[in-house]
Amino acid sequence: MLHHLTVENYALIERLDMTLSPHLNIITGETGAGKSILLGALGLVLGERADIATLKESGRGCVVEATFDIGAYGLEGFFEANDLDYECETILRRVITPAGKSRSYINDLPVQLSVLKELGSRLIDIHSQHHSLRVADEGFRMAIVDAMADNGALREEYGVCYEALRHSRRELTELRERVEAARRDRDYIEHQYNQLAALKLRPGELEELESEQLMLDNVERIGEALGGGGQLLDEEENGVLARLKQVENLFQRCGDVYTPAAEIAERVRAALLELKDISALLSDERERVDYNPERAAIVVERIDAIYTLMRKHGVQSVEELISLEREYGERLGVIVEGDSRLAELTAEVESRRREADAVAARLTESRTRAGGQLAREVVAMLSRLGMEHSSFVCAVTPVELSATGGDGVEFRFSSNPKFQPQPLERVASGGEISRVMLCLKALVAGKTEMPTVVFDEIDTGISGRIADVTGQIIAELSAGRQVVNITHLPQVASKGDTHFKVYKDGESGHTRLRLLTHEERIEEVAAMLSGTDVTPAALEQARQLIK
Repeated sequence: MLHHLTVENYALIERLDMTLSPHLNIITGETGAGKSILLGALGLVLGERADIATLKESGRGCVVEATFDIGAYGLEGFFEANDLDYECETILRRVITPAGKSRSYINDLPVQLSVLKELGSRLIDIHSQHHSLRVADEGFRMAIVDAMADNGALREEYGVCYEALRHSRRELTELRERVEAARRDRDYIEHQYNQLAALKLRPGELEELESEQLMLDNVERIGEALGGGGQLLDEEENGVLARLKQVENLFQRCGDVYTPAAEIAERVRAALLELKDISALLSDERERVDYNPERAAIVVERIDAIYTLMRKHGVQSVEELISLEREYGERLGVIVEGDSRLAELTAEVESRRREADAVAARLTESRTRAGGQLAREVVAMLSRLGMEHSSFVCAVTPVELSATGGDGVEFRFSSNPKFQPQPLERVASGGEISRVMLCLKALVAGKTEMPTVVFDEIDTGISGRIADVTGQIIAELSAGRQVVNITHLPQVASKGDTHFKVYKDGESGHTRLRLLTHEERIEEVAAMLSGTDVTPAALEQARQLIK
């Protein structure tokens, strides 16, 4: 729950500090004193959009800091998932610089605004008059019914089934599109694939062929080099090998009188052996290298075929042609194997649809049961609020499966027993919608773990006994959680555990906030009853209300 709120340099607020009680906190004040500004500052630290125009003094930044006690709300997983330090006393801070830049912090660690907003949404539920328009939102209505039914675990189970169904449907659609496209182009794909596959290309082949072609074109020069080199090495008397042998013999014979002779002879022998290998290689190559016009024609033809395909497909290498061959082969494979895979995926989609339908049916049953209970309790509470003849229906109707299940939820309302209930957002007045929303919030609050609920003048347009009942309902709601209620009604204000007054400083025009003592509360409630001139009767009535 919200323990402390500090606001600096926001709109009409120079600095404001507020320590809240764990139950019902009442905020009152004259119209224009700045109650909505205070709510705006709270929204800022919860991740709402920032505007540089909210800076009271443009030369310095705005800081809003909220301290929460979160030890009882099981938020450790959120902190771990976002790599944040978990502390039972957690501080959210929002800073708006003079340049209009926004910075967000959780426990002094900088975070993305989205992270701040997500955490804030788990800590405080703010309801103001314009939030009554949410009754027109299908998601809001569904959330109310699911909270009433305690459908959290069932929604998670359904979510897993529905996501698996969506995945299979998407895979089936994509495969269908690929198969259909491939079938349209089958003749073309098959021709391209067969043309490439017929060549049986292998990586590096073009370089090898061009090297071989160069050799075949210069076979005469190569033959002269091989033959001449072999002759110079291997002539019987004047060849290099014969002469080296003579050199070796000379040094072997004088080894007993000349110490270096043995080493010289050994080195000459090593050179002789190397040259003998070279001579043998030249002999082998001379036999292998011979002009073969048939082979030359084959090489030229294959090189031409490769270059023709490279130009046709706009590529620069054999490797790219091989890649294209693989791609065309895969596209043909889609056609060949597509029908069987389509059948498999179709069966898989149907199976997952049945699984999702089964869980959705359980959700429908749970929602229908909870919707009936919700309607009865709303009608009972509306009766307490002076709307004895009102009817309220929570209609759960079948729709196509979606992320929330196979149901649509509609709230239908009538304030006149002569008329059938119609969609609430179409037939109810603003005051009627506000009372319905109060009922919904009060009923669902016990089913959720929301630590703090904020009401901003949800009691507008009512008075007298109904105002007192409204205060009772809000007080009952605060028994299990923290409630902050901004109100103009003395009957509601008197129910608070803690009472703050927002007022405008007469000299500076700044918005101020004061925690009222018991006697100040009596005076404030009396002023709300009688106006500027507080009468003894008003004071006595205020004492009775607070008592």
